[in-house]
Amino acid sequence: HSVVRNALFCLETAANAEENHVYTKALLAYAFALAGKEEKRKAMLGLLEKEAVKKDGSVHWQRPGKEMVADLPYYRYRAPSAEVEMTAYVLLAHLTTQPAPSQDELSFASLIAKWISSQQNPNGGFSSTQ
Repeated sequence: HSVVRNALFCLETAANAEENHVYTKALLAYAFALAGKEEKRKAMLGLLEKEAVKKDGSVHWQRPGKEMVADLPYYRYRAPSAEVEMTAYVLLAHLTTQPAPSQDELSFASLIAKWISSQQNPNGGFSSTQ
């Protein structure tokens, strides 16, 4: 359909920009995964992996300039909702591929899922409904 084709062209043009925010890269990776654009998906995931925060056996992404607050013994840090959201988009991009994700992708995805699950509040929800 021409509307979808034009939208994908717009996304591909945006993906080629020199500077893309980490949140934009996460959205583009998932959009390319849904569209079946495997090479573009892998390219975005490659860029995202360079910006990943790997800590305590988990992986996540955070916005530039947004440093985590130091953990206190009685306080567990919860990331802002935008960071949980963009990390979830990266997870979806890793898992949305045809054929099924490779073993390496599943292993990496499990590290992402570990971080996301650590962000849940005591009721199983997250910092916002975003």
